[in-house]
Amino acid sequence: MMRNLKIKFFLNLLIAVVFGLGLSSNANAQAQKVKAAFNHEAATQQPLYTEYRGVRLGMSAEEARAKLGTPALKASDQEYYVFTENESAQIGYDTAHKAVTISVDYLGGIGAPDYKAVVGGELQREANGTLYRMVRYESLGFWVSYNRTTGLVTSVSVTIQKI
Repeated sequence: MMRNLKIKFFLNLLIAVVFGLGLSSNANAQAQKVKAAFNHEAATQQPLYTEYRGVRLGMSAEEARAKLGTPALKASDQEYYVFTENESAQIGYDTAHKAVTISVDYLGGIGAPDYKAVVGGELQREANGTLYRMVRYESLGFWVSYNRTTGLVTSVSVTIQKI
């Protein structure tokens, strides 16, 4: 039984890392696309989703660990947490060890917040079936995105990132 749990953990970890790498490049491309079509209403709108489990952008690594516990993986610029077999998170840090990215993955969409509570409005459907929306809060210096993939394993990613 312990072996099965370890196998599930490492499979989820592998999926999350691979997905995280793809999400990072996808997020940059999406950020540029969304910036070009910037919605001025978002500049005055109050953000709906600004933290995850008490962790906010700008928090120190120590403060984030106090909220989330011990990370499963740790590097100087990011930490990776696994909460359940369906929920994991990555916290990215700048050189001052302050949180600049909070990205949460929900395998199978299990436990994911409703997209309206994250980005409001309707999601955009990409050609591959992915549902996506990003809202930029220029005056507050960050953006929030909601991304629901389709395919063999559905996954929901919610990301908050400093601009």
